[in-house]
Amino acid sequence: MSPIVGIDLGTTFSLVSVLAGGKPTVLPNALGELLTASAVSVEDDGTVLVGAPARARATTHPERTALGFKRDMGTDRVRTLERHTFSAPQLSALVLSALKRDAEAALGTKIEEAVITVPAYFGDLQRQATRDAGDLAGLKVERIINEPTAAALAYGLHHRDRELKAVVLDVGGGTFDVTILEIMEGVIEIQSSAGDARLGGDDFDATLAELLAKRFRDAYDVDVTADVRAAARVREAAEGLKRRLTEKERAGVALVDLPVGRGARSVETSVTREEAEEAWAPLLDRLRAPIHRALADAGLAPSKIDEVLLVGGATRMPCIARLAASTFGRLPLRALPPDEAIAMGASVQAALKEGQQAVEDVVVTDVAPFTLGIAITSEVGGHKVPGLFSPILERGTVIPASRVRRFTTIEDRQTRLKLEVFQGEHALCRDNQALGEWTVTEIPARGAGEEPIDVRFTYDLNGILEIDATIVSNGRTSTFVVERTPGRMSKKELEAARAGMKRLKIHPRETLPNRTALARADALYVELQGPARAELGQAIAAFAAALESQDGKLIDEIRGRLVSFTEDLRKSLR
Repeated sequence: MSPIVGIDLGTTFSLVSVLAGGKPTVLPNALGELLTASAVSVEDDGTVLVGAPARARATTHPERTALGFKRDMGTDRVRTLERHTFSAPQLSALVLSALKRDAEAALGTKIEEAVITVPAYFGDLQRQATRDAGDLAGLKVERIINEPTAAALAYGLHHRDRELKAVVLDVGGGTFDVTILEIMEGVIEIQSSAGDARLGGDDFDATLAELLAKRFRDAYDVDVTADVRAAARVREAAEGLKRRLTEKERAGVALVDLPVGRGARSVETSVTREEAEEAWAPLLDRLRAPIHRALADAGLAPSKIDEVLLVGGATRMPCIARLAASTFGRLPLRALPPDEAIAMGASVQAALKEGQQAVEDVVVTDVAPFTLGIAITSEVGGHKVPGLFSPILERGTVIPASRVRRFTTIEDRQTRLKLEVFQGEHALCRDNQALGEWTVTEIPARGAGEEPIDVRFTYDLNGILEIDATIVSNGRTSTFVVERTPGRMSKKELEAARAGMKRLKIHPRETLPNRTALARADALYVELQGPARAELGQAIAAFAAALESQDGKLIDEIRGRLVSFTEDLRKSLR
């Protein structure tokens, strides 16, 4: 029987894991690395690169490279790379396909099913898009699990004998989730979830990039945002600067030959951690609101939290750790590797689905992160007011759940009723997110308010919503299926996309280390000047010659030298 794997499909990096010997194990990719970049790039000949080589090309070929597409899940946005156009589910499917191949190579067996994690604050459209991506990648995705719930599972697996209340702060590349949970005798009960689906480490990078751009504009009178390649290099420099400021109080940035106007300029500056945190202050404020909302929904004061768990790469930033400590009055824990915790938890959920003995005493519950309801028209002071939000399933409800509310017609002899479905927390529907609409027909023609209709919302463990409407007088029931919503692919579109992916020329997995070494070296070559640049150019030429020789042993030897030399040069720039 093929094992079920757990996949953390991240904004910046993705991972695949499996429970082996009772322990979650993150599987390596073709490079021997645990983290696979969520990046796709298309080369001149149409070959599609996924992972590290694609990410390296983001600075040298930004117009042919896609990053951060997880944020586009559930939308109609597409990316055009060379001659190919991709939706967010298609780009995500390419990453999932790479993880599937890596898992099959590591485990020596075919992989057909996966548990995939999503941010707790992903709505119905985004979860459906994630399932589409799994389908396109050839994976059966019967279970979708919230990221902080996955982290709690990984943590709870090692603390089954403890009783405590904990909060998981998950700051990933593009999303932020906060989940409050209780662990008691192997039962992990999620009590509340909140978050921001458009706030993560990428936003901290973007803010630093804006700070650098302003510094360069003031000091050198150049606009580094006017050229797409210059902007991409500044953005990469900002990401590296953020990482260095986690360890140092001050760090410098030097960029050579940035394309500006009709020429090129070399620029440099330095930034202190205090200056960076001042620029990040609005983002840190945005982190606080979901934390307080989650506490309120759980009915807990911060002092009642026993442990604070940090997951996600961005939680390495000292300002986030300080925010957590000041909010809860205790030092946060990194009991699990921040980058790996979610994937590890996904593999625990996969093992639960398989019925593995190692996790037979683990039970997990989850809650609905959003309130779900419909638009209604209400009569107020003799006036009919449309567009009011009527909740049916409240946020914080333990799932799976089914809730029903009774509504009535509002006009005499009304035979049709349009149901508009929304998710959100606002009183007016226009301020919430529309999920779809459909019309209930064949309602008996009676007076206004005389024909009741029961609307039932059923929300499953995957965060997928089904809706039934029953005309009470005749028992006629219709089920709502969202056929076309932004970002949701129809069956015909899925078939066409699946056929299109089969036609793509994917770079062979076995030669990925070679392509990655070249891409990383080329990205660094752009940053250098003088003797160091010339020396790296010679190393790249030597590796290109080795590739031409097709001598496997020589290729491995020269590639090792190039990788080591590239890494040494990169360290010297920090």
